[in-house]
Amino acid sequence: MTEDLDILRKKLRFRAWHRGTKEIDLMMGRFADANLADFGPAELAEFADLLNAPDLDVYGWVIGRDPVPEQYQTGTMKKLQAFDFTVEGLR
Repeated sequence: MTEDLDILRKKLRFRAWHRGTKEIDLMMGRFADANLADFGPAELAEFADLLNAPDLDVYGWVIGRDPVPEQYQTGTMKKLQAFDFTVEGLR
């Protein structure tokens, strides 16, 4: 099971860094790098669900411009919204 989760983490990290929009790649990729190692199966599933949402929607939810649909109101979304995306926050 641990090996399966490690493979899933690697796949999600790759997807997070290769979404297509540079700004979202940086946002989701940095978040993935900082959090996926600690995520359990439920949080990994929530993050995978977020990766399936359109880039501009996710961006709007994270910056608070748009309300988060009920489907995406998860603990993982709250962590993503609270994440420090500045360079200083990555140290």
